[in-house]
Amino acid sequence: MESLQELLNEQLKDIYNAEHQLLKALPRMAKKASSATLRQALTNHLKETETQIKRLDAVGKELGTKLTGKRCAAMMGLMEEGKEVLEEEGRNALIDVALGGAGLRVEHYETAAYSAAKAIAEKLGETKVVGLLQQNLDEEIAASEKLEEIAASESLPEAMEAGTESQEEMISVRT
Repeated sequence: MESLQELLNEQLKDIYNAEHQLLKALPRMAKKASSATLRQALTNHLKETETQIKRLDAVGKELGTKLTGKRCAAMMGLMEEGKEVLEEEGRNALIDVALGGAGLRVEHYETAAYSAAKAIAEKLGETKVVGLLQQNLDEEIAASEKLEEIAASESLPEAMEAGTESQEEMISVRT
C-alpha cells in the first residue's frame, strides 16, 4: 500500500465484506432470539445493514473503486464465535444474553472500522464519503446502544430470574 487513498479503499472493502457477512447472520440471530424485543432489534438492523451496503456502494462509486474482492477476517472470527450461540439448544433468556453479546462485539468492530475509514476520508477531503460513512457509523452506534438497553432491561434480568429458579429447583430436588 502506497497511499492514504489506497488504505481507505482497502478499509472500505473490508467493511463492505463485513456488512455482507452480517447480512447473512442477522436473520439466523433473529430467528434464535426468544425475546420479541431482541428479535425486532435484529430485524431492524438487518434493514439498516441493507441500507448501509447501498451507502457503501455510493461511496465506492464516488471514489471510483469496486468494494468487492476482499474477505474481512475480523468479521469471519466474530461470525464463528456467534455461530456457537446459534448452535445452542432451545431459545431462552440466557441465549438472548449471548446473542446480544455477540451482536455487541460485531457493532463495536463496525463502529471502529467506520470511525477509522471516516477519519481517513476526512483527511483526504472526501466530504461526500465522510457524510455517507457518518450515517452508517451513527446507525452502528444506535444499534449497539439498543442491544445494551435490551440486555439491561430485559435479557439479563430474565436470565438472572431463570437462573435463580433453576438453583431453587436443584436445591428442592436435593432436599
